[in-house]
Amino acid sequence: MSKNSPLEISHALLAALSTKIFRYYEDRIPEDASYIVVSNHRSFLDALILMASLGRPIRFACHHYMGQVPIMREIVTEQLGCFPLDSKERSQQSFLQQSQVLLRSNQLVGVFPEGTAPMVKYTSPNHMSEFHRGFAHLALRTQFEDIYQSPLAILPVALASLEEVTTSTVPLKLLSLFDPSEPLFNQAGWHPLVIYQRVAVLIGHPFWIKQQHRQQYQGKQAKAIVEEITNHCR
Repeated sequence: MSKNSPLEISHALLAALSTKIFRYYEDRIPEDASYIVVSNHRSFLDALILMASLGRPIRFACHHYMGQVPIMREIVTEQLGCFPLDSKERSQQSFLQQSQVLLRSNQLVGVFPEGTAPMVKYTSPNHMSEFHRGFAHLALRTQFEDIYQSPLAILPVALASLEEVTTSTVPLKLLSLFDPSEPLFNQAGWHPLVIYQRVAVLIGHPFWIKQQHRQQYQGKQAKAIVEEITNHCR
């Protein structure tokens, strides 16, 4: 797989679906730096849109089951460069370990902090679920050995659907065959499929992780700095 193939695939698939992207505030994109991309999540197109909009391959953390389904596994991991997490019990540890390796090699890591819920139940375009805070812990725990390397940043990006079509794909309970530990799959209903026809990509202000933030990530102060970072990205 060539380094830019996920980016090339993203452009090709979005063109095939005639998805039109309107990008705003691109001057906020960090240059020559590792950063964590944080975004809302309703569609399988979200990862492709973020790569196309930021102009770089992004290594997205994805659900454990995506690494278990034949064909999907090859597309997600080999073609798009995503990394499936371990099963529920070890997902947090798996996320931190894999992400730190990627960030230290100057790659981008993509995170959808809303988790799986918005993907298994249709939500309106203006709805946003509560953010899990794993990405904030990742940023505060990741340090670079090269003192000349640019500091780590978190880049919040909002995806706002302007026009879309929706349909259904597979019964949710079928997915439990690939990940029995996921309670969201143990319910009636079908997995929704959202295809954007027009989507706005609004790039937020990056949050640069400095030494002072890591110093605050200790004891009673830790919760406050994690909350500050999370609120910045919502």
